[in-house]
Formats: sequence, C-alpha cells, structure tokens
Amino acid sequence: MTVWDRPEPPTRPVPLDRERIVAAAIALADEGGLEAVSLRKVAARLNAGPMRLYGYISTKQELFDLMVDEVHAEILPEERPGDWREALRILAHRTRQAALRHEWLADLLGGRPTLGPNGLAVTEAKLAALDGLADIDTVMRAVETVSAYVTGAIRREIANRRAEHTTGLSKRDWQRASGPHVTRMLATGRFPALAKAVYDGTHVDAETSFATGLDWVLDAVAAKLAPPA
Repeated sequence: MTVWDRPEPPTRPVPLDRERIVAAAIALADEGGLEAVSLRKVAARLNAGPMRLYGYISTKQELFDLMVDEVHAEILPEERPGDWREALRILAHRTRQAALRHEWLADLLGGRPTLGPNGLAVTEAKLAALDGLADIDTVMRAVETVSAYVTGAIRREIANRRAEHTTGLSKRDWQRASGPHVTRMLATGRFPALAKAVYDGTHVDAETSFATGLDWVLDAVAAKLAPPA
C-alpha cells in the first residue's frame, strides 16, 4: 500500500495530518535543503513526538514523495492552453519557477514518475497537450524529451545558484576571479572553439537561456509531429 492509499490515523492531542506534516517539511527544505529534513525535525517543528509521524508517513522517502507532489500543485496552470507548444512551454516555465522557489526540488526531479494526484495531473497535462497529434509512442518520447531538457536545465541553474551561496561569489565575481587563468589557457591556442565562445559569444541570463533551449526542443518535437512530405 502506497502513502497515497494508506488512511491517516485519528487526530490525537497535538492536531496532525499529512498536510501539516508536509508543509513543515517543505518549510525546512526551503530553509536548509533536503539534508535539513528528517521526521525528527519535522516533529519538533510541529511540537509533536517523532513516533506520532509514523502513523502518517513510514519513511523519509514517502515524505519526499509527498513534498514533491505538493509542489507539483504549483506547476499546474489554472487553464489549459489550446496550443500544444504553449501548453508544454507554460508547464516547463512553471516547473522552473517552482524549482527556483524550492531549490531542493531539483534534487528530486526525474527518475521514477511521481504518483501523487498533483504529479499525475502534471503528467496528464503534458500527454493531453499532444493527444491526437501523433501515435502514443511518439507522444511519450516527445514528453520525455521535453522533460529531460527541463530537468537538466533546472539542475544546472540551481547548481550555479548553490555555488554562489557556497562561495559567496556571484557569477560575475567568479568570472572576474577566474579570468586570468582562463585568459592564459585560451592564449595557448589549444582551445580555439572555446575562445570564440568566450570572446565573441553573446552571454545571456539564465531565464533567456532556458527559454531559448526550450524553444529549440519544441521545434524538434514539432518536426516529429509533422506528417512526412
């Protein structure tokens, strides 16, 4: 029996339910990452004994599953766009925005499908956006491809944000500190393509980079959906 199917125990002296437990766990994770989350710490925040939580949640993994599903409620748009590209684009951007609010989400994206009601609803929205435009196998591969891009791009952006937090250096500060080394290495002539990218390329912010890459992936999906000439 999964955590989604198991009934909650009756309320006792300190009012508890999964909603309150998950909210406390998300608050801890937002403050200190997933390493700050444990059943003991969640119980302490709720002024309850740790053993009380085991009536609602059996393992930390179940708690993480519930946390991810709760955040997926933030990803679902209020209305479904009529155009498949716009539908997938909105879901992608809302996933990124949720991850920027809850950086720990980046560590739990990907892998096995989310089986909670909100996670299933997000998956349904992705598949429904392409329903009828191609055979089901093509639709599934398209959704997987877009999801893989979104997950990878988000993880890269969150990794950069964490590096800033850890080192205390902004991206610009880090580039300035690393500049002399990079200049010396490029001056050797061993990395001409990299030198061209550094000196001639247009450097954009994370949101622009995400949006551009997403459009390219959606273009590739559109090519697969188009009937053969």
